[in-house]
Amino acid sequence: MLAKNSSLIIEGGGLRGIFAAGVIDCLLDNNIFFSHCIGVSAGACHACSYVSRQRGRAYDVSVDYLHFKGYGSWSSLIRNGDFFSPDLLYNKIPNELNLYDYRAAKDSGTVFQTVITNCITGKAEYPTVAFTPQDMIYINASSSLPLFANTIKINGKPYLDGGIADSIPVKYVYDCGYRKNLAVLTQPKGYVKQLSRALPLIRRKYTQYPKLIEAMANRHTVYNETLKFIEKQEADGELFVIRPASPIDIGRIEKNKKKLKTAYESGYYETKNRINMLKSFFNK
Repeated sequence: MLAKNSSLIIEGGGLRGIFAAGVIDCLLDNNIFFSHCIGVSAGACHACSYVSRQRGRAYDVSVDYLHFKGYGSWSSLIRNGDFFSPDLLYNKIPNELNLYDYRAAKDSGTVFQTVITNCITGKAEYPTVAFTPQDMIYINASSSLPLFANTIKINGKPYLDGGIADSIPVKYVYDCGYRKNLAVLTQPKGYVKQLSRALPLIRRKYTQYPKLIEAMANRHTVYNETLKFIEKQEADGELFVIRPASPIDIGRIEKNKKKLKTAYESGYYETKNRINMLKSFFNK
């Protein structure tokens, strides 16, 4: 089933985003596809495997390489400025270790975008991913956490994690004209984002990007306003939301495979338990 005029919106959250990997595998198992998909940060990484219809891949790439030096390494951060090696995540894994099916993604019929934050303007940008190895730079930029990654240069401009400027791009999707939308969140209902405790470090490191600092300082306000918009859309029957029933007990950087599997399974079964409601939402 390809839902017309529909969008799948996937929030990030570091390795907490493995909840979304469970959601998309359940969607694939039930042949539920969208005409549009947009992912942010870790959500963009998982969305890649959904668009290429590679069931199980989003989970596998989240847990199979935890022991690799470049997969979350303080020494790598100190030496190279990247806690997660971009070469490992966006080259070796998709092109050598767990092959990404670029052709299937191109042929899927789903338009795929990600969210990146322009460090100069502090604003979100929404590039369309054309499913070539070169386009992995957009996924890399969307997932480049401030303080934990180098800025990514695209056409000479510096970019960082898309979640800085637009963590859950539901308003963007709505403005694009999509009306049958599913938002996959990685925080439970009632969650309220607080001002980042890392803001003093952000101010020191990114002095050359005052608009980026401003975006980071306002991020919690924008995020909480987005949650209010989501609640209204959900109450009005214009948005279907899948979120964890309770807080996910893993950090942004997690090495415990058992915890990761539990979070993945909670995403899968949360979706499975509501699959008939979801189908009805898209068929009405």
